[in-house]
Amino acid sequence: MPQRILMIAPTSFFSDYGCHVRILEEILVLQQRGHKIVLATYHNGDDLPGIDIRRSWDVPWIKRAMVGSSRHKLYLDIALSWRGLRVALATRPTIIHAHLHEGALIGAVLKRMLRVPLVFDYQGSMTSEMLDHGFLKPSNPLYKPLHWLEQQINQQADAVVTSTFNAAALLRQQQTVDRDRIHTVPDRVNTNRFRPFDPQQDDPAAWEAQRRELRAQLGIPEGRRIVAYLGLLAPYQGTNMLIQAAQQVVARLPDVHFLIMGYPDPASYRAYAESLGIGDHVSLPGRIYYRDAHAYLRLGDVAVAPKMSATEGSGKISNYMAMGLPVVAFDTPVSREMMGGAGLYARLGDADDLAARIIEVLDDPARAANLAAAGRARALSEFAWEQAAIEIEAIYARVLAPAQPAALPQPTETPLVEE
Repeated sequence: MPQRILMIAPTSFFSDYGCHVRILEEILVLQQRGHKIVLATYHNGDDLPGIDIRRSWDVPWIKRAMVGSSRHKLYLDIALSWRGLRVALATRPTIIHAHLHEGALIGAVLKRMLRVPLVFDYQGSMTSEMLDHGFLKPSNPLYKPLHWLEQQINQQADAVVTSTFNAAALLRQQQTVDRDRIHTVPDRVNTNRFRPFDPQQDDPAAWEAQRRELRAQLGIPEGRRIVAYLGLLAPYQGTNMLIQAAQQVVARLPDVHFLIMGYPDPASYRAYAESLGIGDHVSLPGRIYYRDAHAYLRLGDVAVAPKMSATEGSGKISNYMAMGLPVVAFDTPVSREMMGGAGLYARLGDADDLAARIIEVLDDPARAANLAAAGRARALSEFAWEQAAIEIEAIYARVLAPAQPAALPQPTETPLVEE
């Protein structure tokens, strides 16, 4: 049965990175299945056709996208709370679907006012993210109160939807949320758009012409093999480690070029690459629009996912696999969960080992081809957004009729953290 859904996203939607891609793709597939969705979000971000976005009060001194933890979020979330209340009263949703912990806190208040269920789209630990971003240290006196607040927020939702099985296992270990309220809907990918060259439906000349044009725009010399990254630029994303690894790879394989796409502040990472003497082997073009992401990823021979967060998802990996790219990632539970045997793993936080794994796959074209084929097959079988819509609908049905819970889709992966 189609629902009226109020989504709450305390972020600068839309910006071109993983959390926003998940929100966008969820909205698109749920709308295709007949649900009516209104999204309440911050004052800034890109408007998208076909999505009903209601923005909070304008804050003229903040124009850039808010990425990660920030003190500015205190008043931005107050403004979003007011907007969420007004939208809720106007639209009378049957379900509140909140993203991130601040959104779930706003949603918990609206849940009680409107007497409708709250679904919390949990994309990682709030306090762990603050640690990852350097916003807090464990010794900070605010850490324990914020950790307590995080646990209280988790308990308010009728369903907590994690983006990885590992995150669900960690929540169960904490024993602060009822086990039957924790569900997993992994990050998925549009496998029709993110795909490798197919001679049956693609014009080889047009495909190659686009690749040449993009390489020229990016200033990548002819004949270089490309290691591609697309995502946020930040220490916890492993960007520093990736550039350090690039120095070692280029010393061994001078025909390799690193295409590191994303934001914020690509200039500082460009300067870092220059300081290591590899500026002419590294391109940092900045923000790549999500609508163009697949075209840029086509340039890659290998893709890398050096994210070091222990709790956040890594949607870029599913995009890489769908593109038919061999993937090298740091060895984390989330990376293992997503790639299984379809990728190469480097020791977490070890730039030397990351470089060694990249060299390993570049030096072995047969293995690279096998990994690429295995990743593409995995993306097709397990990471299509259409399946996510079915799983989310089953969760909606359960919270709307808790006395007679709907049969939820069973996980296809065993959690990698023991319960």
